Amino acid sequence: MAAVRRGCRPGGSLLGLLGLVSAAAAAWDLTSLRCNFGAFCECDFRPDFQGLECDLAQHLAGQHLARALVVKALKAFVQDPAPTKPLVLSLHGWTGTGKSYVTSLLAHYLFRGGLRSPHVHHFSPVIHFPHPGHLERYKKDLKSWVQGNLTACSRSLFLFDEMDKLAPGLIEAQRPWLTGPATQRHVGSSRTGARTHVPCIGRQTLNHCATREAPTRPILMPHCSPRGWVRESRNTGGEQINQLVLEAWRSRREREEIRVQELEPVISQAVLDNPNHGFWRSGIMEEHLLDALVPFLPLQRHHVQHCVLNELAQLGLEPRDEVVQAVLDSTTFFPEDEQLFSSNGCKTVASRIAFFL
Repeated sequence: MAAVRRGCRPGGSLLGLLGLVSAAAAAWDLTSLRCNFGAFCECDFRPDFQGLECDLAQHLAGQHLARALVVKALKAFVQDPAPTKPLVLSLHGWTGTGKSYVTSLLAHYLFRGGLRSPHVHHFSPVIHFPHPGHLERYKKDLKSWVQGNLTACSRSLFLFDEMDKLAPGLIEAQRPWLTGPATQRHVGSSRTGARTHVPCIGRQTLNHCATREAPTRPILMPHCSPRGWVRESRNTGGEQINQLVLEAWRSRREREEIRVQELEPVISQAVLDNPNHGFWRSGIMEEHLLDALVPFLPLQRHHVQHCVLNELAQLGLEPRDEVVQAVLDSTTFFPEDEQLFSSNGCKTVASRIAFFL
C-alpha cells in the first residue's frame, strides 16, 4: 500500500464537470488564468471525496474504523463554513496497517499537487528534529514555519510522522494555533510547514484563502510508523489495539463489530503513560484538541492476501496463486500460538512480490 492508487479519481464526477464548465464559462477570468500558470492556494485545494472513498474502499485492507472516521471528520470539516479550530486527527496502529497510505491519499485527494503541493507539509522527527538538545530552537522554528505557511495559505495539510519519537514539548509549543482561528491570528505572522500533513480547509471564499485575516483551516495528522524489530515493533497504542482485537477474535466477535468507543480509552491512556511520546503531559490532550483518535487494526492473513492482489493489479499482472501463497508463507504472524496478525502488516508486500515473480 505504498503508492497512491489513481484509478478511483472520477473522470465524470460533479466536481470535475463543474470545473470544466467554470473554466469554459470564465475563459477570461483572472483567477482561472492564474490557476493555469501557478499552484496558488485557491487553485491547489481541490477536495475529491468520491475518489477518496473509492480508493479507501478498494485498497485499504481491514480498516473499517479508520476509513469511516477519516472520511466523516474530513467531510464535516470541509463543509463547515466557519470551523472554530483546525482539524486534528491522530493515527495509531501497528506497522504496515495503512497509516502512511491514508495520509498520502488525503494529500492526493485534497490538493491538486498531492504530496508535492506547496501546501502539504511533512515532518519527521528523525530528519527534522534529530537532536534533543536543540529542542528550544526546534520549537521556535516549527512555530514560525507553521504560522508563516498558514498566513500564506489557510488551506494546508501538516503530517507529523512517528509521534512516539518526537521530543515532548515540541508539539505543545504549537498549541495556540490549534485552539482556533481567533487565537491563531494573534500568534504571529507565520505558520508551520517543515514537513508534516495538516490541511487548512473549509468553505470560505477562495479569494480569501491567501489573505492574512482568513481563518486558518489546517488539518494536523500526527501518527507513528514504528521501525526496528520485526516481531517486537512498538507503536503508542498499537499493542493495546492488537490486544483488544485479539480478545475480540478469541470471543468469536466479528472484527467489524469492534467500535471506536472501545479503543479510544486504551489509546488515550497509552499516549498519556508514554513519557517519550510527543503528547506527553501536553495540553493538547488535556484540552481535548484532538478531534479523533484513529485506530488501525492489525492485519490478518486474508488482509495481506488482499494487499498482494492489489499490488499485482498495480503492476498490470494477473493474480497468480503461487505468488500470493509464497508471500503469505514468507510473512511472519503473531501471537505465537494463534499466528493471527501479520508482524509487518502489508508493509513488505511489494518487495516480497518482486522477489517471487
